[in-house]
Amino acid sequence: MGEARVVERDVQIFKELERWRIVLGRHIEALAGFEGQKACERRLRKLIEAGYIERKRILYGVPGIYSNTAKAKMLIQAPSRQDKFRVEQIPHDIAVTETAIYFHKAKGIPWEAITTEKQLHGLDGFGTRKHRPDFVFTRDDKTYCVEVELSLKAKVRLEANIKANFMAYDFQIWIVPDKACKIYQILTDNRNQYQDSIFILELQEVQKHA
Repeated sequence: MGEARVVERDVQIFKELERWRIVLGRHIEALAGFEGQKACERRLRKLIEAGYIERKRILYGVPGIYSNTAKAKMLIQAPSRQDKFRVEQIPHDIAVTETAIYFHKAKGIPWEAITTEKQLHGLDGFGTRKHRPDFVFTRDDKTYCVEVELSLKAKVRLEANIKANFMAYDFQIWIVPDKACKIYQILTDNRNQYQDSIFILELQEVQKHA
């Protein structure tokens, strides 16, 4: 096992791996502010060799997914439990991370202004698990929640989430596969009821920046 002196950017990598459900190499390049893919890959190899992070191939067609080892978790004082990846959720969770990159790059939202679903559930503590959006941020004293919705839920459940978001945040932004999908129609139908606080983006537009 090689040695690697941990620098500030490494700590940032560990923290980002901890707060997103799925992080790929190309995501780390953006999340940690690397100037290029090669520099990012070199550093990730060093951190793997030093035993701080690991890379697993879980789903065919998806690049290796990075996560912290116990060594990195201890360094940043994160819970020691190992993350479990839900295979059926991987495409959604990749899209969530890429949506955050979109808001950072295209809309100038600082990483530190974003609170993820994992962090929100951590703040909830134990008890009944509440619905939480994929991530939230504040801008100009207004709160925004972001939901990535790639597969259709029961209409009553989707509308319950819309209502919960309306009660908790000033605006809600939904990422959907395209304008032809049923999800887009349901969200559009709810816009007037919720005082035009709903915004809708197509996934393709988001992924251009990720």
